[in-house]
Amino acid sequence: MRWLMALGERTRPETPSYAEDPAPGKARALALVDDFADLFTVLKEWRQSYGEELTAWAAQVEADDIEDLPAQLIAQWEGAPDRLDTRRGGYVQVSDYRDVPVRPGISARTPTGLSLWTTAR
Repeated sequence: MRWLMALGERTRPETPSYAEDPAPGKARALALVDDFADLFTVLKEWRQSYGEELTAWAAQVEADDIEDLPAQLIAQWEGAPDRLDTRRGGYVQVSDYRDVPVRPGISARTPTGLSLWTTAR
């Protein structure tokens, strides 16, 4: 199992916390890493390209190569359960969205369970 992370899309300026969860292949940026902690390194790099405050979605997947993701993974994508929001000062808020009913690809949901703040410098 590896971690797949996609850059979220903040498409509603009137709702700054809203961020779409794009399916693999539709995201502006996508990363596949071995360990959850590696996602913070990717976020640090994405901040340089996409801005200080961004949202990313991550999920554990069975995949070996980001260039050749399993077709079943893409076809059955219902959204990632973990949301990572970068904040000013190098902080990252991690929220768990497991077991939260929502339409696929939409992240206007309220997290349950863990919400963690950490620094990613």
